Amino acid sequence: MTRSTQEQAVASWVNYLNQVRIDRLLSSLQQQDENLLTALGSVHEAIRKINLEVVTANRGGQHGMHGFIAELAEVGIGNARKHILGQDPVYQWVNDNGPVDLLRDGVEIQQKFVAAGGRFSLGAITEHLQKYPDYVNNGGKYQIPADHFEMVQRLRAMPQEEAGKLLSRSSGGPSFTDWRRIDAFFQQGSIGIDSLEPSTLEYRDVQRGAYASTMAAEEHSLRSTDQSLRNTAYQESLPTLQEGASATLAAGAIEGGTAFVLAIIAKTRGGKRLREFDQQDWADIAADTGLGFGKGGIRGSSIYALTNFTATSAAVASSMVTAAFGIAEQANRLRRGEIDELEFIEDSERLSLEAAVSALSSFVGQALIPVPVLGAVIGNTIGAIMYSTVASSLSNREAELIERYVDEQRVLDEQLSAEYQELIQRLHESMSDYLGLLERAFSPDLQVALLGSAELAQRCGVPTGEILDSEEKIRSYFLD
Repeated sequence: MTRSTQEQAVASWVNYLNQVRIDRLLSSLQQQDENLLTALGSVHEAIRKINLEVVTANRGGQHGMHGFIAELAEVGIGNARKHILGQDPVYQWVNDNGPVDLLRDGVEIQQKFVAAGGRFSLGAITEHLQKYPDYVNNGGKYQIPADHFEMVQRLRAMPQEEAGKLLSRSSGGPSFTDWRRIDAFFQQGSIGIDSLEPSTLEYRDVQRGAYASTMAAEEHSLRSTDQSLRNTAYQESLPTLQEGASATLAAGAIEGGTAFVLAIIAKTRGGKRLREFDQQDWADIAADTGLGFGKGGIRGSSIYALTNFTATSAAVASSMVTAAFGIAEQANRLRRGEIDELEFIEDSERLSLEAAVSALSSFVGQALIPVPVLGAVIGNTIGAIMYSTVASSLSNREAELIERYVDEQRVLDEQLSAEYQELIQRLHESMSDYLGLLERAFSPDLQVALLGSAELAQRCGVPTGEILDSEEKIRSYFLD
């Protein structure tokens, strides 16, 4: 009972490891459902506000509408990208026509999406600074289109000589005049590049005729990110070699420890005290412990593999391993001549039955007591006791009847075996006579063939008077 309980405890523990991974995956997928819904809701809310509060209201007019579109789009997209990762939103739209357009985690942000004048939004920043000179000193940030910020960084880092050689209006890119405007902006020393930051969007993305496609592209990107996160969660939930190795070592340690304790108990029941153990006793205990460790390792790795790569429950997997070990031991005894074939079959059936009882009781116990390991242990213990009680409840009369039945079956088996051998021998003799008769009947020697064919006809039931077994009968048959 101790061994069976320990084996099912190992199986239940491995099953618990598997269940933890599955629960983690289900929780991640459920959380990701909420994340995606919230993220898409942030984008849809931004679109709704842009349509109602900006486009329909014609806020900002023909030349200023895109600035308000940029503010709402930045808030919607920025928060959506946080939501899809399960994080809290960071942006808040101020919407009071004051010095601050957005708040991001408490940081004040003023957006400038201005292409007029070829200053990449820096001219609008200069005007804002003239009106609010302490804005940057108070921790405020300026946010400009991503493409404007990239160009500002590129031209700011370019030396004057290089700019004079490389920049030309004929190339369709920035001109030397653009470089001088950017250089003059930073030469004034009002703010540095650290006070600027790129928006999530480019200037063209927030125009009246483009924002709808921009938000649709962002929604598609959110769905792609969502699928990637789900794939990552699934990959993390798969069984790993490391976890399998841990299950193998833990199972080996548990079974080895159990074998060690049981070996000591067996020695003490033999009349020896612990302090009286000699070298041979400890060698025997070490051998049992090592065997238990090896069997436990095989059990742990087998259960882990069967439960993760086949449709097998942990309790059944453990019972399969137990039955395999037991039958292998009986097969070894059979080879050594310690038991006969009938005993081997009976012992194998008994081991399989006990393993099945252990699996069923552990499964029921775990279902009724949904506590990892504990339910399986209690269920296995109760099942083992009930099975032992039923097995030992047979009366002497019933046991004698079973024993007598087994003896009768053995006698009958021996009798049938003797009769079978006798029939085989008679069949062999008959076949030998028949083959000899055929050989004589088809002999190339005519005289031998004549006699052989006559004997063959007689054996086949032809009347004696009709058999041509002499020259007179042959002559009479063909000539008369």
